[in-house]
Amino acid sequence: MQNKGLIKFFAILFALVSIYQLSFTFVANSVKSEAKAFAGDNPDKELKYLDSIGKEKVLNLGFTDFTYNEVKNKQLNKGLDLEGGINVILQISIKDVLKGLANNSKNPVFNKSLADASANLEGNKTYLNKFFEAFEANSKGTVKLASPDIFANRSLQGEGGVDFQMSDAQVQKVIKRKVDESVESAFKVLRERIDKFGVTQPNIQKLGETGRILVELPGAKDVDRIKKLLGGKAQLEFWETFKIEEIGNFLVSANEALKKTEVKKTETKTVAKDSLNALLTDAKDSSDVKKGNNPLFDKMIGNGGGPVLGYFAPKDTASINEYFKRPEIRVLLAADQHYAKFVWSKPTTIKDPKAKDPKTAADVEVVELYALKGNRDNAPAMSGGVVTDAKDTFDQMGKPAVSMQMNSQGAKVWEELTGRAFAQKSYIAIVLDDIVYSAPGVTSGPIAGGRSEITGSFDVAETKDLANVLNAGKLPASADIIQSTVVGPSLGQAAIDAGTISSVLGFLLVCVWMVFYYGKAGWYANLALLLNLLFLFGIMASFGFVLTLPGIAGIVLTLGTAVDANIIIYERAKEELREGKSLSEAVTASYGWHGAMRSIIDANVTHVLTGAILFIFGTGPIKGFALTLLIGIVTSLFTSIFIARIFIDRNIAGKADLTFSTSITKNWFTNFHFDFIKIKKFTYIFSSIVTVVSLVSIFFVNGLDEGVDFVGGRTFQVKFEKPVDATVVSDELSAAFGTPVEAKILGDDDQLKITTKYKIKEDGVAIDEEVNQKLYAALQKYFPNTTYDKFINSFDGKRVGVLQASKVGASISEDIKTNSYWAVLGAMAVIFLYLMVSFRKWQYSLGAIAAVAHDVIFVLGIYSLCYKFMPFHMEMDQHFIAAILTVIGYSMNDTVIVFDRVREFIIGNRKGSFEDIVNASINTTLSRTLNTSLMMIIVLLTMFIFGGESIRGFIFAMLIGIIVGTYSSLFIATPVLVDTISSDEKHTIEDKHNKA
Repeated sequence: MQNKGLIKFFAILFALVSIYQLSFTFVANSVKSEAKAFAGDNPDKELKYLDSIGKEKVLNLGFTDFTYNEVKNKQLNKGLDLEGGINVILQISIKDVLKGLANNSKNPVFNKSLADASANLEGNKTYLNKFFEAFEANSKGTVKLASPDIFANRSLQGEGGVDFQMSDAQVQKVIKRKVDESVESAFKVLRERIDKFGVTQPNIQKLGETGRILVELPGAKDVDRIKKLLGGKAQLEFWETFKIEEIGNFLVSANEALKKTEVKKTETKTVAKDSLNALLTDAKDSSDVKKGNNPLFDKMIGNGGGPVLGYFAPKDTASINEYFKRPEIRVLLAADQHYAKFVWSKPTTIKDPKAKDPKTAADVEVVELYALKGNRDNAPAMSGGVVTDAKDTFDQMGKPAVSMQMNSQGAKVWEELTGRAFAQKSYIAIVLDDIVYSAPGVTSGPIAGGRSEITGSFDVAETKDLANVLNAGKLPASADIIQSTVVGPSLGQAAIDAGTISSVLGFLLVCVWMVFYYGKAGWYANLALLLNLLFLFGIMASFGFVLTLPGIAGIVLTLGTAVDANIIIYERAKEELREGKSLSEAVTASYGWHGAMRSIIDANVTHVLTGAILFIFGTGPIKGFALTLLIGIVTSLFTSIFIARIFIDRNIAGKADLTFSTSITKNWFTNFHFDFIKIKKFTYIFSSIVTVVSLVSIFFVNGLDEGVDFVGGRTFQVKFEKPVDATVVSDELSAAFGTPVEAKILGDDDQLKITTKYKIKEDGVAIDEEVNQKLYAALQKYFPNTTYDKFINSFDGKRVGVLQASKVGASISEDIKTNSYWAVLGAMAVIFLYLMVSFRKWQYSLGAIAAVAHDVIFVLGIYSLCYKFMPFHMEMDQHFIAAILTVIGYSMNDTVIVFDRVREFIIGNRKGSFEDIVNASINTTLSRTLNTSLMMIIVLLTMFIFGGESIRGFIFAMLIGIIVGTYSSLFIATPVLVDTISSDEKHTIEDKHNKA
């Protein structure tokens, strides 16, 4: 091997750099362990300890030193499934952006196109492109995008804007640029909010041109708080309000009108005498005030006063909103109330004897109803854009509040507004994202200077977050959470433990087998494998890549593939030795292009292609899996080809005996002459039966268990205090949600995976919180000593409640499904083209693709036939698609090795018929095929047993796929090659070989 010194230099350099980079991880983990021991089970104390030592030196390398904060920022990043935390994908509403650019145009074609774009959105289609398509279809050339009442408005005119003379194509370019600017603005606002939140190593990135933004917050624990922080638009507004005496008559009239459609039966229980009866004094019959006869007032928990129209349960807000939207109800508003806007406060509790929980006598959570003085343009009296600074503080009563400072223009408007409120004895509602935070009156005259204060039922964290979002600025459009994953720290630690055990055990088993089968050469392969792992982790730490649980699975798979190149080389060396070559000649030949190198390159190119496609189309942990797989391919090639060669050459120079086998395995597979082609009819029949059964099961009988990644929905991993009946829990939750809810045992009997599609097509923080509240309320009897916060939110040492939660919105699930189809088809197409170019005959590509298609259908069939009774989950999700792509790669790997030998024998002088040449190719590569497959099966079985419940279905798919892929490369790919090569070409090959 030439340039041996240079290779040694780079190997030592890479090893030192890897150790240097990983040292930060070791030190950071050591400091965290000390903090945890110091704090006991108190996470706040642990966090304060780490904050206090942030600037202290914790690593001294002699020539430089590092503080804890510097070490922490350089450590190997762990994904949420290992670290715990929150991952969300936010969809910036392009519809809102377009409305804003068009100044909320009333043009019917424009608004119909917006609606059509929403209704007809397809997987991988952007909203903006669908809008342009809908506008073209609806306008039919009669209305232009550059119309004055659409985009050629005053705000978009000028340089780089829209003028009346532009074509639709020209306007589209401007609008695309403006939309991109809005998404970029949203990205900056969100990043500023997150930076001020104080999460360690946050990750925020835009996802292409989709208008989506990925946010990962490792270690974050307060689920509802984080979602409010990210999803809040921060649209601060100041509105004048109606008083209860001004709007009361409308409420009475609305209640009377609703009786005609909402009252179904009359109960005998009467409403207690209170101020509500004062509003009903005109009732003609006493039965009118009986409980059940008043659709609106029966939902009222407590009476209002001033700007508060009444107190209601949060669960009733949706139905009351629906009441107030009805045309027959709104027409009952007085003329000066025609544009009244009904909004709610943030949830709070009130001290009212009538607002007690009848069972516990505790104060119940309520929301306040307000009526804002709207107008034709639905514009507030003053916008929050005038706020220049916001700080969390405390009011005169010592309660948390937020103080605000306005600019000069805002101060002037604020003085006029407060002056009018003082004169009319009215109130001003402070509204953030359509939620009333407070509605104070003005008792001391107009307020000058532009300084004001938001008060309410806040805690300190809420005021900090509120000041944070006001300072960071408002989002240019609503940001809806369309996908989210929440992982508790205890679940993350369990994943780390499972990954560590499976990795170490898999490594040891591979090492033992290599030494058993190849003797001293096996030790060289193991040393190269060890160095390979060091390089792999070093690269991940150096470039800030994230390690995930599927990523650990990718590393464990790398253990199997890393020795694949060594196996190919060793098997070739053994063949050369049998032909009488010296050890030096055999090694040189095996490392040559016509020896093992061509097969190694072809096999690994197929791996790289499938890994790259997986990385492009995958998201989150699947990207992590693809990334570690790709890095592992590169590092394993380097260590297998170059590092192991250094040890072998050193052995040769020392004149030591190296046989690439042991006394036990020396003659294994050496005289194997099985006629694989002869039994092709039987294998065709068997595979055809399996394929037909699989397709019938998939399309006509069982179907596939499509997970929320493909159909949308929410899943919760809930740990109970003791074993529960999944069927009973499913029925209880279905009743509570009013829609089917699935509950399956996950691992132990005291842990369930709960799946629901409740309101999955509706986005918003309020919907997410409503689902959490319903889940807690329905399961509360199983958690008598657990509060809502402890049930939903994450914290160190959490043992019961929601350990992991995820949400996949309807829109993104379509994209995931579309990406998955394209990923599988794309991988097959790319590999087909590569093999056709590499082997220069389409028959090789056809044989390989036939084998791969067989393997994919086989695995799908197994999942369709078995998912209903297997003790682990077998869902179709992104993990499953990753497994399928991995199977494609390994199936190709096996097939390519055989095909390379077929090509070699055809070019050479092998005697016999074409079928004899193909059979010889299979038999002479059988040792390599079975050895590599055995390595893969060993590591996959290790992951399946010890890798943890969450990836068991993922690993099972790969395990089945590797076994079936080995079968198909032997009994499908090569027979298809034989059957598709023309008779004339076969005769030409046979004549050439037999004449020679």
